[in-house]
Amino acid sequence: MRFVIWAVRLVVFVLVLLFALKNTEPVDVGLYADHVIRAVPLIVVMLVAFAVGALFAAVFVMPALMRRRREVARLRREVLRLQEDAARRPAEEAPVAPEAIAPLAPL
Repeated sequence: MRFVIWAVRLVVFVLVLLFALKNTEPVDVGLYADHVIRAVPLIVVMLVAFAVGALFAAVFVMPALMRRRREVARLRREVLRLQEDAARRPAEEAPVAPEAIAPLAPL
């Protein structure tokens, strides 16, 4: 399975590399207030746009991730507390076999 995953990663990397090599022509990037950056390679513009999008996604996902981590830590503490309580209790009687309560009748 690892071989397949690495093969897929290699194919994706090669495709992205070929895409980047085909998109090296310079473009003008227009910013606010009529400010223009001239002759920026298109692949750089796409890389910056991807990085900004990934940063925004990480910022929006972070609160939910932190909430889940706190919940996992709380649940782990609860499990440890319950295990300690169970260890402190005296051992209860072993369950009684059904034959001891109502012996089997011979056929």
